[in-house]
Amino acid sequence: MAYSPIIKPSTFFDTKLYTGTGNSNAITGLGFQPDWVWLKSRSADKHNNLYDVVRGATKEIYSNLTNAQSTDAQSLKSFDSNGFTVGTGTDQNDNGVTFASWNWKAGTAVSGTTTGSGTGKAYSGSVNTTAGFSIITYLGNGSAGHSIPHHLGVTPEIIITKRLSDAGEWYVFSTGMGNTKHMRLNQTGAEDTANTIWNNTSPTSSVFTVGTNGDVNGNNNPIIAYSFNSVQGYSKMGEYIGNGNADGPFIYTGLKPAFVMIKRTIGGTDNWVIYDNKRSPFNEANENLVANSSSPTNTGIKIDMLSNGFKCRVTEGNTNVSGNTYTYMAFAENPFVASNYNVATAR
Repeated sequence: MAYSPIIKPSTFFDTKLYTGTGNSNAITGLGFQPDWVWLKSRSADKHNNLYDVVRGATKEIYSNLTNAQSTDAQSLKSFDSNGFTVGTGTDQNDNGVTFASWNWKAGTAVSGTTTGSGTGKAYSGSVNTTAGFSIITYLGNGSAGHSIPHHLGVTPEIIITKRLSDAGEWYVFSTGMGNTKHMRLNQTGAEDTANTIWNNTSPTSSVFTVGTNGDVNGNNNPIIAYSFNSVQGYSKMGEYIGNGNADGPFIYTGLKPAFVMIKRTIGGTDNWVIYDNKRSPFNEANENLVANSSSPTNTGIKIDMLSNGFKCRVTEGNTNVSGNTYTYMAFAENPFVASNYNVATAR
């Protein structure tokens, strides 16, 4: 399946900043109804709160914790036509506290029965094939080789999963690591090896496959999966090698980033650092938040977000140790459509 270049990336992803009021607070101005909302306080120590339309408003999970899904009527109360509404919850709307929200659009409902080994189980979700993004919730069956439809129509490059009913790790697949490896979104660890996560099986254009680990495939355990593939002018997932120099590597993405998340994969342990063009509208982009921590903003780790990619500007573990491998995912502010969009910049 071939995707057409996306001319206006903010149709499908945008960052919205706001200040908490302590009262019900409608966050507007996105220009679309978000289907996945990730909230994080900038100025106070608070959890990363993640919501999606498949699980429903008020259902929250935290990327920095292993906690099971919880329901909080005063968290994210609704997904609205051009934003969302938060209640009186302090993680989402503490009075006077500043917040960042990252918002993605899916939009087309899907459902069915899983395939592969073991008993087929029900799944449902929301997918945007134009933007290369799907949200799927499924029941595990406990059998190695259980296959989960993702509905992207092409092979996903990054998959993020979380068990909902019990405490469990956030497991991450990326194409660069391969099907024997995984990382954990809630931890600082480098890539690890286990056949019980992805069953040593690469995703296809229709499914991804899981092993016997309870956090990705416990029998009758509900699990959420967020899947992504690169789309010209809108998103790019990949890897790069650090050079250990303040004049760091340039990573060509074929787009001007609005959002970049980076994680050291090989060479050491470090955070999942997140940048966006609203908190850092000018280079050097230095205001970053961390997916695996409740800590507020850090300004010591700098990148430049350029017209066709990003460039590391410091020598430190999170983004740029010489010879170390980093995984990234980027979403666009503006496209940089060119015939060499898929030029390789990593292993």
